[in-house]
Order: sequence, then C-alpha cells, then structure tokens
Amino acid sequence: MVKLSERMLHLADMVRQGAVLADVGTDHGYIPIYLVESGRICRAFAMDIKEGPLGRAKEHIRAFGLDDYITVRRSDGVAALSPGEADTILIAGMGGDVMRHILEDGEAVVASSRELILQPQSKIREVREYLFKKGYEVAGEDMVYEEGKYYPMMRVLTCGGEAVRKRYAAYGEEKKQMFFCYGEFLIQEKHSVMRQFLKEQAGVYEGLLSRLDKMRQSDAAKCRRREVLSKLHCVQRALGLME
Repeated sequence: MVKLSERMLHLADMVRQGAVLADVGTDHGYIPIYLVESGRICRAFAMDIKEGPLGRAKEHIRAFGLDDYITVRRSDGVAALSPGEADTILIAGMGGDVMRHILEDGEAVVASSRELILQPQSKIREVREYLFKKGYEVAGEDMVYEEGKYYPMMRVLTCGGEAVRKRYAAYGEEKKQMFFCYGEFLIQEKHSVMRQFLKEQAGVYEGLLSRLDKMRQSDAAKCRRREVLSKLHCVQRALGLME
C-alpha cells in the first residue's frame, strides 16, 4: 500500500466511496493510487500540466499494477477532461488564484461533477467567496498542521444553488465574512487545528497593533491600524464561537 503524508491522507479521506476521481496536479499520482488500492474508488484520472510529474505518476501507477484503473493525461487544469467523465475532482497543493483559474476555465467540466475536494495554499477566503458566488456548497472541511504549515481543505458539492446563498444571507454580513476567512465547518465543529491557527493569528495581529501604536500616527499608520484591528476582531469572534 502506498504511504501518504498526513495532508494527503486527509484529502483522500474526503473522497466519496465509489467515485470516479480526477486528480488535478497529481504530481506523483499517490492519491489516486492509494484510493484505488484501498477500494475506495473504482477508477481515476491522474492529470498534470508538466511532463515531469506525469512521468513519475506513470512509473508509480505501473509499479503498483494499476494501469487499467488510472488514466494519465497531460492537462492544463481540467482541459483534457470531458464533462461527466469524473464525478469527483480533487485540486490540491496550489495557490488560490491558480485554483480559481482552473475552476473558472473548466466550469462546464466542474459543474458536471458531483463533488470537489479543494486544498488551496493561499487566497483561501477568495476561493470560498468564489464557491459561494457560483452556488457551490461547502459540505465539509478539515485542517492539517504538517511540517510547520497549516493546510485547510474542503469538500464541495456543485449542486447547492440558491439554497447556499439563502443560508449565508441568514448569518448576516459579519458572520458570513468570518466563515469565508476561516471556514464555517472548522469553526462550528471547533476543529482543534483551526483553534491553534486562530490563536497564532491573534498573537500576530496583537503584535502588529503594539508596533503600530509605537509609530508616528500618520494617516497611513492609522489606516493600517484599523485594518489590523478589524482582522483581530474577526479572529477573536471566531475563537469565541469555538469556546
């Protein structure tokens, strides 16, 4: 059985039983190999834009004797995937801007899938806002701390529609923005790794405020102080909901 890092194992655990998976940016191909080996999925597409990672994925897939179950394709995002070919699309280990680009450019393929497993490395708030605007429903979240970094991830259903917007509208703007920043499920389920992350963030913002208070109070410094204070308030409110 192929061994996965904790981050990759948590991503794999989010994939629905019996899915046909498209692993976008597959790198070594370890997640589809693990999922087919464990019997969680029936088949998969291992996709990457670069020949190097695809070559490594092919070698690993062949070594495990899974050529009949995992198809390797060179692809910019989901461009090499037809609508309906995969019902689960996993995109992980890349920046939020790149992830949104993949989701936007491949919208027809993405919308034809049943679920998305997403793990953006940056711009997480912007990714959540994009999902909300498209009417996709975040159905579950997880977070891993590995080798000094935090990795939030989410399982997203593409069939949420207007019900998602109505649910968020009921929260009010401040709470909605807090969920965009830190994750509705991570906060409501009092996720221990998210609590740790929020406490660290609070310390960072408090340190910034302390330094800003010692500076000459120019208009720029006052503006920056208001921004940091707003972020600290958001973190403190999220922590309050997790107590």
